[in-house]
Amino acid sequence: MARVLIVEDDPTVSEVVESYLRRSGHDTWSESDGREAARLVTGPAASEVDLVILDLMLPSLDGIEVCRLLRQSRPVLPVIMLTALGQEDDRIAGLEVGADDYVTKPFSPRELVLRVESVLRRSLAQPAGVARLLTLGPITVDTAAHRVTKDGAELALTGRELDLLSYLMRSPGTAYTRTELMAAVWGWTFGDQSTVTVHVRRLREKIEDDPQQPKLIQTVWGVGYRMEAP
Repeated sequence: MARVLIVEDDPTVSEVVESYLRRSGHDTWSESDGREAARLVTGPAASEVDLVILDLMLPSLDGIEVCRLLRQSRPVLPVIMLTALGQEDDRIAGLEVGADDYVTKPFSPRELVLRVESVLRRSLAQPAGVARLLTLGPITVDTAAHRVTKDGAELALTGRELDLLSYLMRSPGTAYTRTELMAAVWGWTFGDQSTVTVHVRRLREKIEDDPQQPKLIQTVWGVGYRMEAP
């Protein structure tokens, strides 16, 4: 069972999502105001939240700003953004500020529950037989502690960024397509591949000396990405 905070100003949507999540065994509560949601996820009560479902359009403070504030205090707390169909720029903006995944409206409540459980599995579970510590050049990842350091200094990565970095570091020199990364890291065989592109860009901004000329995460033109030892 996980504790899920639903931040949605449409009471019908909120009630349906809560109903489906509770049927799946999760504990839920909801908030309709962006500023109040930001207060919750950045205050003492944030430790009681395992995952946030965050609508983009909210009164007083939009979902982008709520996510930005949340990431300052809870960098690995899973966030799924709800966006309107066709608003690609908004979806990209949500990923840029640290959302782990997104679902477009109108959506199937069952699909949302599946995405919630996929994100939770990856944020709460340590795969059996997988090395806890990964090191490549100046980067060290402690997958169990959700901790990443560069030359000994800790980096603030989201849970999904850490998952992506860990996956690439386990097989340095191997080129992966965006489709392969989507399946391995997000657990989906379909979806907008810009999700992968944005997360790679965010990772480069955090681990590379010069994100414009990356040395660690290389683009393989016509294929995807590979991790290189410096």
